[in-house]
Amino acid sequence: MTPAVFDKIAGECVASRLRTLNRVITNIYDDALRPLDLKVSQMNILVVAAKMGTARPLAVCEHLHLDVSTLSRNVERMKTRGWLKVVPDEDGRSQPFRLTPQGRKLLESAVPVWSEAQRRVQQILGDKFADQLDRALKQVGEVAAAG
Repeated sequence: MTPAVFDKIAGECVASRLRTLNRVITNIYDDALRPLDLKVSQMNILVVAAKMGTARPLAVCEHLHLDVSTLSRNVERMKTRGWLKVVPDEDGRSQPFRLTPQGRKLLESAVPVWSEAQRRVQQILGDKFADQLDRALKQVGEVAAAG
């Protein structure tokens, strides 16, 4: 193989470029949320829990495209901080969870901070990128649903 092949892969690999972009954008949100001792990945879980009322882990994993171990690790940390609580379930294995009043208050405090980070990211990426991202996510969802 020639160095040109490696240059091509390094410069054109969609996965690599998306992962880099993800890290940069995530850092913008995480930096903004840091004064609240919150990460954007945790905020997403809190939002889903708020929307669902009682959040079932598998449903949350499907919604956020997370693996179960990642969700479990985050839920444990958020339970320790008092943001989430496990609710009793007839099936003792699934451990559904719910936002606590402290978690709801944190989420409410995070919204203006998140909004400012969102504005910054949209300004950096531009409206066209956001539109393309929406279309790409829709296409990926359709392909995944088709099996």
